[in-house]
Order: sequence, then C-alpha cells, then structure tokens
Amino acid sequence: MNWNWVLLIGGAALILAEVALGGFAGFDLVLVGSAFMLGGSLGLVLHSTNLGLIVGGGLGLLYLLLGRRYVRRKIHLKNTPTNIDAVLGQSGIVIARVAEHEPGRVKVRSEEWLATPAAGVRGPIEPGTIVTVEAVDGVTLQVR
Repeated sequence: MNWNWVLLIGGAALILAEVALGGFAGFDLVLVGSAFMLGGSLGLVLHSTNLGLIVGGGLGLLYLLLGRRYVRRKIHLKNTPTNIDAVLGQSGIVIARVAEHEPGRVKVRSEEWLATPAAGVRGPIEPGTIVTVEAVDGVTLQVR
C-alpha cells in the first residue's frame, strides 16, 4: 500500500466533508486536507513515502498548532445588529402623538417608525417626547 495515495485521498475526503457539511469546522478540514494532499502529491512525484508523510503530517500539525488561531481570528464573524435588532433599546423622538389605540410616529436613528406605547405606559405620548424602544411587533415599535 502506498501511503502517499492514502494522504491524497484522505485530504480530498476532508475537503469534501467540509464543503458538504457547510463549513461546520470553520475551514479547518479544508486546510488540513490541503496539507495532506500536498504531502501525498510531493511523495508521489518524488517517489518518497517518508517525505509525503513528513510534509503532510508536518503541515497539518503546523496549521493546527500555529495557523488555526490566525485563521479563526480572520474568518470570525462579528454579530452586528441590523434592522429591528439595531433599534431595540435606542432612544427616539415622538413626531406624531402615540396612544394606546392610536399608533403614532417616532424617529429613531434618522428613520421614522410606526409606534405604539409599550405595555404599562399610561396616557398618550406627545410629540417632542424622548422615548426608548422596548420591543418591536412587526414593523411597529413599542416605546416607553
């Protein structure tokens, strides 16, 4: 049995597993699989099983020990709130009277929204009042 072919096929299987499973390992399988494929390819071209095993195993280990942190830091997705999540807790100003059965308008972060009073708020909220967004129901803000 030629171990270079095992490295080559095993590396390809790792890459395909990462792609098929939607990147669940955070790109690790692709890079380790590539290291194995490179080692197996070099071993086949240079007719040296030892070289293939050393290069494939060495590069895979080197990535896991040193490169993994760097790659994780670069591909780490930051959770930036958008749309509705971005307005929760924000302050706004009432531009049209807001009452319990009479939705009004509130300006939050330079956007106008339909608004109703949050649960427990008594009486109408008059224009010019500063409010805080407590919840969102569809496209209507609930303000306090």
